Amino acid sequence: MKTIALVAPAGSLVALKAAIDKGANAVYLGLRNATNARNFGGLNFGENDIRLGVDYAHAKGREVLFAINTYPQARAVQEWRSAIDTAVTMGADAVILADPGLMAYARNRHPDLRLHLSVQSSASTIDAIELMREQFGIRRAVLPRVLTLAEIEKIIKNTSVEIEVFGFGSLCVMAEGRCLLSSYVTGDSPNNKGVCSPAHAISWEEKEQTLHARLSGTLIDSYAPGESAAYPTLCKGRFEVEGELDYALEEPTSLNAIGLLPKLVSMGVAAIKIEGRQRSPTYVTQVVGTLRAALDAAIKDPERYSTKPEWQSTLAKHAEGSQVTQGAFERPWK
Repeated sequence: MKTIALVAPAGSLVALKAAIDKGANAVYLGLRNATNARNFGGLNFGENDIRLGVDYAHAKGREVLFAINTYPQARAVQEWRSAIDTAVTMGADAVILADPGLMAYARNRHPDLRLHLSVQSSASTIDAIELMREQFGIRRAVLPRVLTLAEIEKIIKNTSVEIEVFGFGSLCVMAEGRCLLSSYVTGDSPNNKGVCSPAHAISWEEKEQTLHARLSGTLIDSYAPGESAAYPTLCKGRFEVEGELDYALEEPTSLNAIGLLPKLVSMGVAAIKIEGRQRSPTYVTQVVGTLRAALDAAIKDPERYSTKPEWQSTLAKHAEGSQVTQGAFERPWK
């Protein structure tokens, strides 16, 4: 029987335990600093919670992956190197890196440490992935959510590096690691500061029964009473365009590849990743549980596999904007 790992987000110790209990093979987490691309206030891990989380996962035979996936500035590189050292000290099974300089440091300082290539590196070709394998010993690459199934399959056939793809979560129209949009408003680069809409730049204002979301004072969206409010990002904001209020770039939508699991398994994908370290433990519990059941069914009997209505309804409840798509996976271009 083919094996394929389910990799779940852990923005807190509670979420980590929920993911493990619901059947995740591995969890990924980050520290409470700029080395983490999901450096949201009130989330992530201090050293004590890391110890508890690693012990909990390892006791159940699961893995813990450390996301150190932003790009350091030259004057502050030591914080990133220290994060790698901390991951090793705490018993990380792998670190997820985007910056080549950090990969070189990790390989030289910790030669036995397993290295995964972050989606923030935007490696989307065979040549790019092979370069990282040859130079830094990368063992797994997380692919951007802009590739078709045919493109993913071609990569898998032409590299020995394990390939990980996203199966559910918030969808971005940009190539990860290459977006500068929010920096025009916040002054902070998401690539070396963590998060595209940093918490310090976000403000909420309720006026005349309407909730207004602002980023560094710039109005991003307005919500009517009872309307679900999304985390404010420029790419998913509503703006007045030619006299009409609408989403200018992208509607809030989540990737849902549950219907494609048999294909992903047969292609040789090594891991299915769930996005959402910024989401609640309830999200982690329900999404991981659903993906676990679906993935087990796809592996056991791919020919008779079909998505259950309850799986889709559960995932739809946790979709950003209550909409789902198969994204680039379903596109016919090569």
